Amino acid sequence: MQSSIQAVTDAVRGASAWVEPLQREIGRVIVGQKALVDRLLVALLANGHVLLEGVPGLAKTLTLKTLAAATRARFQRLQFTPDMLPADIVGTLVYNPRDGGFVTKHGPIFANLVLADEINRAPAKVQSALLEAMQERQVTIGEHSFALPEPFLVMATQNPIEQEGTYPLPEAQVDRFMLKVVVAYPSKAEERAVLDLMATSAPLPAIQAVLDPEHVLRAREVADAIYVDDKVKDYIVDLVWATREPQAFDLDLAPFIRYGASPRATIYLTMAAKAWAFLQGRGYVTPQDVKTIGMDVLRHRVIVTYEADAENVRSEDVVSRVFDGVPVP
Repeated sequence: MQSSIQAVTDAVRGASAWVEPLQREIGRVIVGQKALVDRLLVALLANGHVLLEGVPGLAKTLTLKTLAAATRARFQRLQFTPDMLPADIVGTLVYNPRDGGFVTKHGPIFANLVLADEINRAPAKVQSALLEAMQERQVTIGEHSFALPEPFLVMATQNPIEQEGTYPLPEAQVDRFMLKVVVAYPSKAEERAVLDLMATSAPLPAIQAVLDPEHVLRAREVADAIYVDDKVKDYIVDLVWATREPQAFDLDLAPFIRYGASPRATIYLTMAAKAWAFLQGRGYVTPQDVKTIGMDVLRHRVIVTYEADAENVRSEDVVSRVFDGVPVP
């Protein structure tokens, strides 16, 4: 067993040689958002999607655009608006008067990295157009289904402070995001570095491509082989179950939880922990990997009660208490 884990670790170190150069290249443009960049890489490696919540001006759009340039990936930005239609995302059938037939016109969803900017500004029928793409990695136009390019990652953003003219995301769609990342303000030193870099009308430094999308697909195969001990698997299941049956773990959280995390959380927490171990150059997952990435996997899957709202208890507070209360192997 030890030799096989060492073999996986060696494979991870070989396959992850691009991680540090990629982070360094992105860091030439993006200052003070290391956690965001790391979570995007986790989602890219684990074949997931990311929901970002943060006030405007925190370089969310620029981060994904820079990542696309550094990975030679095709990038598309979708600005969600109230008058948007599903066809504006997936495409439509266009009538050809010459032969009386219809031609399929692909929408902007056919890209590697897709930014769904201010996703909560479009109505539910438009948001739902992303469901099939995010889960099945395909879209249906007319009678035909079309596979999306690989790798495929949706990064959606929403503004937490402005609620006028917005539509809440359906729970089914929120659950399809592997990670929900809350983007914070940079530190004072980082903001000074941002000033030095950005306070100019000159163009930003050109990003050099560090890898190709094919490198990401090969890295995914290595990440899938990362070893997860049975005790760590049981720990992951316990964490998810504690959000549904907190009393079984002596946690006084039942009055605050309306719905716990879904089985998809168990799968995504395992895959995200593997991807995090890959970024650290390890061929095995530790409980600390699970705790490091766990908040981003669980915060949007725990739905709190009205009583929790009245007492100002957020889903993050519940998840933190779950991590504190469940025994670590």
